[in-house]
Amino acid sequence: MGYLQGEKPITISKLLSMHLEGEKITMLTAYDSTMSALLNRCGVESILIGDSLGNVIQGHSSTTPVTVEQMAYHTACVARANTHAFVIADLP
Repeated sequence: MGYLQGEKPITISKLLSMHLEGEKITMLTAYDSTMSALLNRCGVESILIGDSLGNVIQGHSSTTPVTVEQMAYHTACVARANTHAFVIADLP
């Protein structure tokens, strides 16, 4: 399903409705605005900003060093480039 101009943003109510109707729900991970914009154009229903960015982006051996402030920063980057998907962020 490609993202269509003018399509309404996905809400938690919409996700619940999709679940109850047995529809598949897509969720992919993004840590920045570039990936978020790409997922937005593809029509992904939900985007996760995971504390796994500690491993993937920051090069740590675990997620323990990731702070709430860093998660807030990456969540803001993702949210700015997204008009469609429901955004979900981990708390470290």
